[in-house]
Amino acid sequence: MPRPEPAAWRFEAIGTAWQIDTAVPLAPDTAAAVTGRIEDFDAVWSRFRPDSVVARIATDGGTWVLDPDSRALLDLYVELHDATEGAVTPLVGRTLADLGYDETYSLRPGPDPAAVPAWGSFDWAYPTLTAHEPVLLDVGAAGKGHLVDLVARVMADHGVPDFTIDASGDLLHLQAAPLRVALEHPADATRAIGIAELPRGRALCASATNRRAWGEGLHHVLDGRTGRPADDVLATWVVAESCLLADGLATAYFFAEPEALAGICPHEFVRMYADGRVQWSPGFRGEVFA
Repeated sequence: MPRPEPAAWRFEAIGTAWQIDTAVPLAPDTAAAVTGRIEDFDAVWSRFRPDSVVARIATDGGTWVLDPDSRALLDLYVELHDATEGAVTPLVGRTLADLGYDETYSLRPGPDPAAVPAWGSFDWAYPTLTAHEPVLLDVGAAGKGHLVDLVARVMADHGVPDFTIDASGDLLHLQAAPLRVALEHPADATRAIGIAELPRGRALCASATNRRAWGEGLHHVLDGRTGRPADDVLATWVVAESCLLADGLATAYFFAEPEALAGICPHEFVRMYADGRVQWSPGFRGEVFA
């Protein structure tokens, strides 16, 4: 009997393109559960919709009881904040908006962007988040990776054993055959600086200053200490056991050295500097051409 053709489900969610590859098309109830989980996440964490929890915290501050799935995300932010000496923080939302990456995608920076609030502006003690003043949270440094992991959990709960999720560069590979992924040159999408080999059960996340960039020196990777976009590193790639960890570390590598991040979890990395230098970890699986 011939094997069924593999299926690729492509859709748009949280402002970006997704693709889920499976051996056979997903059952309608599984697909509905995936889209429902994405909607639930967006309803909490999106700073681009006025009815989200994040938008209400930005207006009212106060104390909020968050769902259990928020714990891993915010716990990782605490670790990354400490490891990067404050460079990675979810408190950059208002500054990003003032720089032009706002809820209407105006891409027009204001004359006087707000400073990034101090870390003590909110307290996190699961399950309670308390904002001592209205603050606009932005979990873009790790949120998409976390959502990929949550979608993977939905797929597994619905009995899907083998799949690969690609949320515009945040990859989770759960198929038998290793996956080879090109590391796109941040200045030329037609070129690669290397290839990563992902075995089953590993995640690869990339971050680059050419993505979500809208002006001279303006992009989404903000240094929480200065309120300014990073300028020393152009792109990073991290392979880890989950997309949450890989995504958060990919942001952290714009600001911190490997020894500062080694204790967060076992991982491999590649990063490319603005001057063209490329650095990678000794255990990186794949090839680096530069």
